[in-house]
Amino acid sequence: MSTRAGSTAERVRYALDWLGRKGSKAGRDGMARYAIPSDRAFGVSMKDVQALGKALGRDHALALALWDTGRYEARALCAYVDEPERVTPAQMDRWCRDFDNWATCDTLCFALFDRTPHAWRKVAAWTKRKPEFERRAGLALLASLALHDKSADDARFVALLPLVERVADDERNFVRKAASWALRSIGGRSTALNARVIALARQLAASDDRTARATGKEVLRELAKPAVQKRLARNAKR
Repeated sequence: MSTRAGSTAERVRYALDWLGRKGSKAGRDGMARYAIPSDRAFGVSMKDVQALGKALGRDHALALALWDTGRYEARALCAYVDEPERVTPAQMDRWCRDFDNWATCDTLCFALFDRTPHAWRKVAAWTKRKPEFERRAGLALLASLALHDKSADDARFVALLPLVERVADDERNFVRKAASWALRSIGGRSTALNARVIALARQLAASDDRTARATGKEVLRELAKPAVQKRLARNAKR
């Protein structure tokens, strides 16, 4: 059948069959090495998932049905077939509660959720949550907005820095890494934000808490690099 024809159920079957043919044990073994659960995975590369998404086209109903299959690649595919303007806050919350690994979390935040009109509100809501991948989602979404929302002014990010600071002592690996990602992404946007984040990173680096200290040092190493400073200075002159 054509990739863009047929009922939603037929298109789901087509996508799952396609993923099944592309999958491999080697692919699943590779996922396991990167802490991605492979028991519900086909073992398909992200490049192939993206190619399938392009072939299928944007289809909100299809995305909802694919998510409900629970298959790893089918859920990643949702980021490339859902329609950002049709994604609802309730859908975002439901999918966020389903996150059980960093890759699904980051793919949805980086390629779909940050393009919705609800993204900014979800950053604060999710970062305050306790479950590891739900909290990571708030931080990953903030990092994604910092990288992709070119129209946002510095004040929006400055207002959210205390939120990141409050979870900087969360020692869970996937939360800590997401906090670092968010701070590094914000600090790479402008000279003003770079200075604000470096100041926060210095505070964290001097903390009595080991996790906060490690995050602060990591952020400082990245944002103080001469290449980063030169790029921001060039951008400021434009």
